[in-house]
Amino acid sequence: MQTHRKMGVDYGDKRIGIAFTDPLNIICSPYEVYLNIGEADALNHLDKLIKENNVDEVAMGLPLNMDGSEGERAALHRAFGEKLAQISNVKVHFIDERLTSAEAEEFLIQSGVRREKRKEIIDKIAAQIILQSFMNSRKK
Repeated sequence: MQTHRKMGVDYGDKRIGIAFTDPLNIICSPYEVYLNIGEADALNHLDKLIKENNVDEVAMGLPLNMDGSEGERAALHRAFGEKLAQISNVKVHFIDERLTSAEAEEFLIQSGVRREKRKEIIDKIAAQIILQSFMNSRKK
């Protein structure tokens, strides 16, 4: 039986945090922070990871306004996610990411990670939180 993994994406103008589930979809782990040098390059990189890791669904962070409405940033994320869905032939789910960066920062502080190091890894931790949130929502 072929199992499919899930991928979490914390999309940003400068950096893209990426996380994956294990093949059994039990554990979500941070994978990498990819430097975003342009949309086409980012889409190609994510598509390659999707294929290499047998991903069938992507949980992508959606930056909502604090009142829950969608603004300009959310529209950019949706457009990017829809392009990724088209080229990779995967389902992209948009997950409220309003508090994921703060949650990731708090986790890293409590884990004793120094400020300089936190900046390097916060995006992949945020992607892990987005992915975990998506996986938790499916269990309900």
